[in-house]
Amino acid sequence: MNSESRCTYVVNSSEESAVSAMSAGRSAMRMGPAELVQAAAMARRFYLEGKSKIQIAEEFGVSRFKVARVLETALERDLVRIEIRVPAELDAERSDALRARYGLRHAVVVESPAATEDIDDSPDPENLGEVAAGLLGELVNEGDVLGLAWGRSTINMAAALDALPPCTVVQLTGVYDAGTAERGSVEAVRRAAQVSGGDAHPIYAPMLLPDAATAAALRHQTGIARAFEYFDKVTVAAVSIGSWEPGISTVHDMLTDEERAHYASLGVAAEMSAHLFDAEGRRVGRDLGERCITVEADRLRRIPEVVAIAGGQRKAAAIDAVLRSGLVTSLVTDTAAADQLLIAGSAPRPALDRADPDGE
Repeated sequence: MNSESRCTYVVNSSEESAVSAMSAGRSAMRMGPAELVQAAAMARRFYLEGKSKIQIAEEFGVSRFKVARVLETALERDLVRIEIRVPAELDAERSDALRARYGLRHAVVVESPAATEDIDDSPDPENLGEVAAGLLGELVNEGDVLGLAWGRSTINMAAALDALPPCTVVQLTGVYDAGTAERGSVEAVRRAAQVSGGDAHPIYAPMLLPDAATAAALRHQTGIARAFEYFDKVTVAAVSIGSWEPGISTVHDMLTDEERAHYASLGVAAEMSAHLFDAEGRRVGRDLGERCITVEADRLRRIPEVVAIAGGQRKAAAIDAVLRSGLVTSLVTDTAAADQLLIAGSAPRPALDRADPDGE
């Protein structure tokens, strides 16, 4: 991340602490003044100066087991306080709870924007992109192939990138509108490649085509075919998630009213990279994929690290559905979505199993 987490050790050797510890020490484990001073000194060496227990034992002429007991007692007596602090915009408790619930490799929860009257109508908070950029900086290694799918959150993430190891960057989907390529996913791929100093493989084609035949023909065009050849080499991917409603799913917005109604009748709860999912994470409306320029679901499942970036209360159900699909390994979201996800339905199968719900 751009902002480092900090673990702060406070060695409290004030008179107040000594009196408190002595008062509490009227039990069998009572510490006298000399013991308190020695414990504070040992704690300072260990926590603040970084010395080992063996080094401390040699300095004080005691065994390392004695040092271990003294340090443990110092914690129990509040002589040492350990404070774990992360940047204010990150919610460590929700992040860990979300990671455990869905069996994710990484879950990062950021604070939602301050409440407003139209908070439920807002898209993914922009700060998700900045945090996701920091996470990619941790996950991508030199020589990796980074895949970027179309989405507002992935575009915001690419704009926030300031450091990446040398890697190849490939576009995983066509664009929402070919006329927006310069400020959309094509530009996101270029930006990531520029930051990393690696090669860029954009896709100059719309995501959704009128029919399967047109889509198939485009896939065989030289530039697009070259990008598709990299799909099996992708090691880290970033994707967005949409709910099946206006303004929250780009695919939904590209279809006719009749097509939207048809897919809604199939129980669509979420969309990711032009793949549709029901509430249990099962893929539905697979015929749509035949009309789309996008990475196939089976290829996504084989990518070692797939990071989904999505937030907002209105997207919570869609995020839950995609996390149940076995296609995603990590998530960057906000507190509004996280609170809903932590109470959503039955406990899902661990995401890292990469299990396909359709095959169960």
